[in-house]
Amino acid sequence: MSDALTKDADIRRALHAKRLRKIKAQPDTLVIDELGLAHAKSRVDVAVINGCIHGYEIKSAKDNLDRLDSQIDIYRRTLQKLTIVAAPKHIKGIIDHVPQWCGVIAAEQGPRGGISFQVFRNAATNPEIDPVMMAHLLWRDEVIELLNKAGYAPKDLRRPRKQLYEMLCEAMTVREITASIRSFMAQRETWRGRPVHA
Repeated sequence: MSDALTKDADIRRALHAKRLRKIKAQPDTLVIDELGLAHAKSRVDVAVINGCIHGYEIKSAKDNLDRLDSQIDIYRRTLQKLTIVAAPKHIKGIIDHVPQWCGVIAAEQGPRGGISFQVFRNAATNPEIDPVMMAHLLWRDEVIELLNKAGYAPKDLRRPRKQLYEMLCEAMTVREITASIRSFMAQRETWRGRPVHA
């Protein structure tokens, strides 16, 4: 085995090619690398956005698990599902530390360089999601557009950002917010290079 050689980029390429290929072919699905969460406090390596927001965090053989606890703290509030894709040497430590609803997949590099995946646990729906934190994936002007459509008065739309997100979660279900996130992200032609609105 050449586990020590696995790099983040190797696992990411294999994840896209093998695990996510069919998902990416679905017309209502977005697959985004390095999605910023909680106004860029953290990033998840790959996010699949369709009926839910499913994050994939990669831990290669060259990584350590030092940041995992702080990453999970944000992921558990912002992602509806989470799967950790990791080199075999990390699997026990990950299973011991992540919530039961997190999926765990081992990514092992064979002697010819190809990466194979072994599912230890499939991801379940995150019971700890904070809809307000999830709604932070929307920019301020997008939230205002949704609240305007929901019938809020112009004076309400000038409130602080935090209140706008709270109002949105009162006006829409998690399913509706997820659909709006997917729709707006599909419209953001240059979303990666555009600064997040204050």
